[in-house]
This record gives sequence, C-alpha cells and structure tokens, in this order.
Amino acid sequence: MHSRRTPAPHVSKARLKEIEDATKHRRALIAAQLSRREMMKMGLVTASGMLVAKAGLSARAASADGSTPGNNPVSPPTTPFTVPLPIHPPVDLRTGAVHPISALSPAPTVGPNVAAGEGRVIAHQGFLSHPPRSGFEVHERPTQHSFHPELPVQTIWCYNNQYPGPTYLAAYGTPTLIRMHNDLPPLDQRPVGGFGRAETTTHLHNGHTPSESDGNPMDFFGPGKFYDQHYPNIPAGGDAREKMSTLWYHDHRVGFTSQNVYKGLTGFYLLFDEQDCGDETRGFRLPSGSFDVPLTLTDKVFDSDGICFFDLFNLDGILGDKFVVNGVIQPFFEVHPRKYRFRILNTGPSRFYELYLTDLDRPGTSIPLVQISADGNLFPTPFPGEHVRIAVAERVDVIVDFSQFKPGARIYLANRLEQQNGRGPTGKILPAGQGDLLMRFDVTLPRVEDLSQIPAKLREFPQVNLDEVVTTRTWRFERRQGAWAINGKFFDPDEVRASVKQGTAEIWIFQNNSGGWQHPVHVHFEEFLLLSRNGQPAALNDHRKDMARLEFNEEIKMFMRFRDFHGKYPMHCHNVVHEDHDMMLRWDIVP
Repeated sequence: MHSRRTPAPHVSKARLKEIEDATKHRRALIAAQLSRREMMKMGLVTASGMLVAKAGLSARAASADGSTPGNNPVSPPTTPFTVPLPIHPPVDLRTGAVHPISALSPAPTVGPNVAAGEGRVIAHQGFLSHPPRSGFEVHERPTQHSFHPELPVQTIWCYNNQYPGPTYLAAYGTPTLIRMHNDLPPLDQRPVGGFGRAETTTHLHNGHTPSESDGNPMDFFGPGKFYDQHYPNIPAGGDAREKMSTLWYHDHRVGFTSQNVYKGLTGFYLLFDEQDCGDETRGFRLPSGSFDVPLTLTDKVFDSDGICFFDLFNLDGILGDKFVVNGVIQPFFEVHPRKYRFRILNTGPSRFYELYLTDLDRPGTSIPLVQISADGNLFPTPFPGEHVRIAVAERVDVIVDFSQFKPGARIYLANRLEQQNGRGPTGKILPAGQGDLLMRFDVTLPRVEDLSQIPAKLREFPQVNLDEVVTTRTWRFERRQGAWAINGKFFDPDEVRASVKQGTAEIWIFQNNSGGWQHPVHVHFEEFLLLSRNGQPAALNDHRKDMARLEFNEEIKMFMRFRDFHGKYPMHCHNVVHEDHDMMLRWDIVP
C-alpha cells in the first residue's frame, strides 16, 4: 500500500512546470476573494463554472472522468510514519468547576452585548431555562503549524493555536457557553496562503442547539469581535434515546466554508451522560480516558514549496494527495495491547473513505473492528465488521482490540475506496495492499489493565410515529449552470424554503438528480430516522443520523421531528465545495 499521488509519476517535466505556473496565477485570483459571479463578469469562468482556458491560468483542465491530472500541483514527497499522532489535552466542561461561567468577563447576557464588541444580533432562547454552568474562551488566530518535518512550517488558522482545535468534554445536564473571539487578520489584509475569509461563524455539527448559537452560515462576524454561543446540552424533546456522543465544530461562513475548514478551523465536541460516561468501571464501560482517541481525517495538496494549496477553481470537489490525521501527514500511534475507542471524523473537503485495518505482513488477513455509532448516535447493539464507510462530515466510533496482535505488530488504517475526482467514489474497493495508508498503530507499549468492555446493548433508537407527520417534502439535489441547486434553486439566505411547526414531524425525501455526483447532505439541528434507501429498509448502521449519504441517482426517505427551539437553520451538501457553490437552502422552525 502507499499514498497515491496526483498527477501520476509519468507526467512530463514540461507539464509539471505548466501546472505550477497556472497554480501561482490561480492562487493570486483566489487571494483576491472574488465570487464566482464576479469571475464570470471578468471572463475568467464560463457559465458552466469552468475556468476559461486563458494562458497561465488553466494549464488544461482535467478530463471529466478524472483520467488526466488537471491543474493541481504535486505535493512534495514526505516520509510516512515519522511523526507521532498529536493528541492535545482536552478541555473538560462537564461540571463547571474547572471552567466556571463566572470566569468570563464581561459576563454573558441574554441579548447581544454589542457595546462590548459582540457580533451576535439575536437574543439567546434557552439562556434562562438552561443557564450555562461552564464557560470557555476560544481565539481564532493565525498559527504556525507543521504538517510534516519535511515540509516548511506554515501559517494556518486555528482555534486556540492548535489544529485540530480543542477537544471539548461536555455533559448532558451541564449547559455550556463558548465565547468565540475572531483574532484573524483584518479583511483588507491578504490571507497567508492566498485563501480563506477572516469572517467566521462556528457550527456545532450535530448539536441540538438554538438557532442563534447554531453557527448559521449568515451569522458570521469579523476580526476584533466575539460571539457567545450557548449550548444547552439537552436531548431533543427531553428523550434520553436522543442523546448523542461524538460531535464536532467547524467554521461555516457562507461561500467560504470549504476554504476556512481547509485552513484549519475544526475540532471535536464530545458529549457524555450517565451511561456513556468516560469511566470504564460503570455505565457502558467503553474504553475511556487515554484509550478514547479522536481522529480527524482530511486530505490536502501542497504546492512545490510545500505550502498547503486550495484550488478555488475545482468545482467538482477537491482531492488531496497527502493524508492528514489530527493535523499531521501519516502519523504513527503507539498503543497498549488492549481495547481502544477511536472516534473517526471525516472533515473533507470532498473525499469518501472505506476504512480497513491492515497488516502489511499479512495483507489478506481480515482484522475485526466493532462499530458502535454513526454520526454521534450510539447503536442499540454493537456492529461487528471489518470495514466502515465514512463520507464528508460523517463520524463513526469503532472499538479495536490490540491484544489480538503480537508485541511489536504494526497495523495500518487504510482507505481502499477508489475515488478519482471530487464528484464521489467510483464504488470500487481496491484490493488489500493497493489503497492509501492513513496512519500506523504500533503495538509496542506494555500490557496494562483493561476494565473496558464491548457491551451487548447500547442505546435504543427513538421510535418512528407516522401519526405525528403533518406533511411530506421532496428535495431534489441537482446540477445547474456549473453549480449545484436544490429543487432548481441556488442558495438565497432571505428565502425560507420550508416553514415547519415546532412540535410536529414531517417526511423528507431526498433525490439525487445531479448525474455523476454524490452528495453527503446535512440537516442542521435534528437527527433523522432513515426509513428507506431506494425503497429498501434502512440498515441498522444507517438508520439514525444527521448526514444523508446520497449516492448516484439515489432516493432516500426519512422521518424528521422539530422540537424545543425555533429560528432559521440550513440544509446543505457537506462536500463543502458544493455547499460554497450554492447547494444549500434555509428552512425555519416557527413557534
């Protein structure tokens, strides 16, 4: 196995020079922060969304099937498995004792504290009914970061100077307030690396969160301001079956989500309760503490100088040739011979993964793992298997027992799903030994006590009650004029595409009519219960989710409830390149 590269090694030196020249000129256009419509007026982009073949810009586009390399630079070579997996100490917000809300100054207010520089313009809905007990201040800043020792240290954007950002440990019953400070450079200053927009809005993905704290794409604020986001940490409808576990947060600024997330603005938010409690001696007794490990996956491309590169003109979706886990390229992780819980997150921007554990000394040997959740929702029972698929923004929690291996074993996390371009995977599973190695587990640490277990039962799913349904809505995800639309329309923040009544339920149907693209679709605020996929009942590990993996020409049907809060929320494709090119809509919950 290896880390495959694009373009292929047979590309001529003249072609590589042409690509590099085009890359430099295109980076200058990206730094100008022009919208797609502005570039069309300048004659740089066609109505179909393709970059015009001007000298020094396009360097010839990739073919539609991805068989030619296109314009992306080839990343410099890096030696794999030389950097240890970074794991930053978490921020514990579960009691309010370590980070009390009283430590924030000025004190949080129900209404926007405009006089103190707050960017929020909407009052908190649940601040009095669910008063925050813990509070934490976060600063979005330019930060010097090393992806690999063989690449230059470079400036990215981080939460509290780390990538990924702080991992929050939160708990049901302990409402939390996160104060987000935008300390990014002024808007008139060209961003380092030539991409990103220094206006931000942080979305707690999967959070059952009031609209004003959701991180709506239109609720962005600029440098020098702050924003208080209130997270009640309550299960939807007060139903304990609605509790979640693995959440994440990321920037969501309209039109720049893909760039700002690619630049580093992402992190984990983990929720605990009396059963999934972070203690191996009680509750579900899942692997906990240092044996509960978050893993962020992303793929990136670097230019010939080793600087992270974002291609604004690739509208299908961006694939990188370097695989980054927890902020570094192909790390290694030393483990004890015992059970571990890995919370795996795909931050995109456009790649899907089919993840296997592989022993390169025995590449044909099946290595078991146990999946216990999807998108932060624990299953009713564990799901044993040998592989898991994960689209952009999806999460899976898996348990791996390293006691099955001999001391000194080296086990690789490998992606074997073929994907040739940003449109989506081909569906082909590559043979063992021919995929991409993401990271390596070294079974080199001494044997330690393991009090954890894989429980026979976890959390029951909520039940579908069709008597609650008041209407059915159909959403068609389509290709239009070189971008992506929903029901024939591009995103308009002022147009409310659906008004749903608080306390009701609906049936939503998603149809992929876009042709050769796949769309991982995210509905903010509420999880859904998937009823069917192409008319067939949903599988257990595809039933309760917040991400709808809408594959080629698929139709899925889901049951949606709307509870507790009201206001505006978005729905969008989470191939964030598609989102930024208008595959998004606004829907509102009305009292």
